[in-house]
Amino acid sequence: MTSNIKSEKTDASNTGDTDVQHLKYEVEYRTKLQEIGNKIYSARNLDEILIDMKDEITSFFEAQRLSVYVVDGVKRALVSRFKSGDEIGEISVPVSTSSIVGLSALKQKLINIKNVYDEKELASIDPDLKFDNRWDQKTGFRTKQILAYPIIFQKYLLGAIQLINRKSDSTFIEDDERSIQELAKILGIAIYNQKRLARGRANKFDYFLENHLLTQKELDKAIADARQRNETVANVLMKDYKIQKKDIGKSLSNFYKVPFIEYNENVTISGDILTGLKVPFMRNNVWVPLRVEDGKIVIAIDNPNDLQRIDVIKSLFPGKGLMFCVALKQDIFDFINLFTQDEKEVAAIDDILQQLHDEADEIEENESMVDDADSAVVQLVNKIILDAHSRGASDIHIEPYSGKQNTQVRMRVDGSCYLYQTIPYNYKNAVISRIKIMSDLDIAERRKPQDGKIKFKKYGGKDIELRVATIPTQGGLEDVVMRILAAGEPIPLDKMHFSKKNYDNLINIITQPYGIIFVCGPTGSGKTTTLHSALGYINKTETKIWTAEDPVEITQKGLRQVQVKPKIGFDFAAAMRSFLRADPDVIMVGEMRDEETTHIGIEASLTGHLVLSTLHTNSAPESITRLLDMGMDPFNFADAILCILAQRLVRTLCSDCKKAYHPSKEEFDELAREYGPEELEKNLNISYTDDLTLYRPNGCDACNNTGYRGRMGIHELLVGTDEMKKLIQNKSRMEIIRGQAIKDGMTTLKQDGVDKIFQGYTDLLQVRKVCIK
Repeated sequence: MTSNIKSEKTDASNTGDTDVQHLKYEVEYRTKLQEIGNKIYSARNLDEILIDMKDEITSFFEAQRLSVYVVDGVKRALVSRFKSGDEIGEISVPVSTSSIVGLSALKQKLINIKNVYDEKELASIDPDLKFDNRWDQKTGFRTKQILAYPIIFQKYLLGAIQLINRKSDSTFIEDDERSIQELAKILGIAIYNQKRLARGRANKFDYFLENHLLTQKELDKAIADARQRNETVANVLMKDYKIQKKDIGKSLSNFYKVPFIEYNENVTISGDILTGLKVPFMRNNVWVPLRVEDGKIVIAIDNPNDLQRIDVIKSLFPGKGLMFCVALKQDIFDFINLFTQDEKEVAAIDDILQQLHDEADEIEENESMVDDADSAVVQLVNKIILDAHSRGASDIHIEPYSGKQNTQVRMRVDGSCYLYQTIPYNYKNAVISRIKIMSDLDIAERRKPQDGKIKFKKYGGKDIELRVATIPTQGGLEDVVMRILAAGEPIPLDKMHFSKKNYDNLINIITQPYGIIFVCGPTGSGKTTTLHSALGYINKTETKIWTAEDPVEITQKGLRQVQVKPKIGFDFAAAMRSFLRADPDVIMVGEMRDEETTHIGIEASLTGHLVLSTLHTNSAPESITRLLDMGMDPFNFADAILCILAQRLVRTLCSDCKKAYHPSKEEFDELAREYGPEELEKNLNISYTDDLTLYRPNGCDACNNTGYRGRMGIHELLVGTDEMKKLIQNKSRMEIIRGQAIKDGMTTLKQDGVDKIFQGYTDLLQVRKVCIK
């Protein structure tokens, strides 16, 4: 009888039947709609009741198909929660004019279409409305009529209903429009109530259901699989369902109402809060202290609602405030491993610190204990060096403070320092004494700076070399800075990100038979790396190459490399003089620090040798005036000079997460001003267009959420042209030399940096950090 309700109404209206017949229809219609509503309201599972009632609802509307969509707030889309027809699984459509039901949700209005393939009818509803016929093509089911209406509760869009094709092949009538609006109200209340009930009996992973990242069936299967495989549900979701760790973190954070913490290998190690804690205890109870923040100790735990474990943890830190965060079980184990072990699995940091405490009095009385292989100080220093090497650090800074302030250990990675760990204040002297012993320095001398070198292989197993400098600081203390020396083969010259013009010019210059080449820049700008890459290019059997370095950082087969020792009088100048008696073709000097070394280098270049060296100057033109001020003969210098290469290192955008965007005209104009508007058009052939793309930092696990990973060089190459040699002979001012270099084709450091911005390697912030003008 229910399937004929609307047809009876239609017949009554056509024949002019009495009001009694009309009233009979209204009663039957209301009764049937109320039955549908009661079944939906009373259902414990909305999905199941819709499946059970699909024939009843489609029959009520005399429709062939019914779909109920819910809103995915993350993707801004409608996802099918229920649909009749099993040709396709889940359907997702955007809340936009690209689909009929999407437009209904977007405009929050009723849409009744007679023929979805009639473009004029669609355009009359909305000029941008299109019918996506891909589903018809995939399934073979042909859509004709569509009736769609949004599901709204208390002004919130929750989803939409879509009816497809009346069985009589006629259009949906006014009664159908009224009925779908009534059904939408019923579903709106039901969906809202189910969400509210779900919040009352929340599950750790309800976030995925609410945002339609998973269905209930998928979540139930993941939980069952985790139990069967003896894994965590989070691991199963990440491996089998490709759920991102950050989304699992949001779900856990929402459930426990605390922040989520993800494993980060560069996190600071707070040695003082780890003192006395046992690693097995932390592992068995799945928690670890991370840091002190706003006077509170931040604790990562896998279940912040476990009151029994919380009480035990609180008892370990009496009188101290605690802040609990949720973390994945494996991440907590990774934090514990990071804090407590090195590659050789030496003692845990808490054991080291406890041992330090036990040995403190003995160390104060007899500092020779810091040379004992079993000493906690020895283990602690070894761990610091191993961790720095594994994190890709270039420098380690040991920074003691006066009084009872803890000693800080900082590391420099990609040019930026960050705090690695803190060491209790009463062990500062022991740690520094240990480093001095490893460097063959005088542990009794604390009043003046000392320099040394550590060959770590004989202490920690790994082949690492470190250059060590100790510096007296205020309060009778000493700072130690250890530079980890680069190991392995040099970087090939074509992998160093030279512009094509600079690369071609440099190759032409380093293959010359004689002359002098300088690479200039501040400390840590990669000068030695560039020199070794150049030597690697010309390192052939027929070429004899001598190098004098302090220290020898990069080793190459085929080079004869010498470590200078100024303490015994064997400095760069002495090394250069000895090289000239050793049949060289190419000589590389680590640095020309004084007039004597520079004079010998120029003389060597004029007597048929190729000489390469570094200078601590800011730019290529400035290097010329600096050398002339050192007393170089301008005529000899002009004859000898082949080129001066200035360089800096800029942080590069993380290739895994950098985001492309179209810059505004103002941003482009700023880059053009930095480069020079006319030169930008002339040199790079770049102008502002609609398809111009730049990149900005974003942040991901790979780059520690900084948006930057690694560094690359930017370069300024001044070539010794005939015009440049004349200016050198005349001792011209630096501005004139700079102008001539630009006429000769030199691009400045800033210009090369802007070029790399347009290539997508870096951004203006990083270029400005290393370039003044």
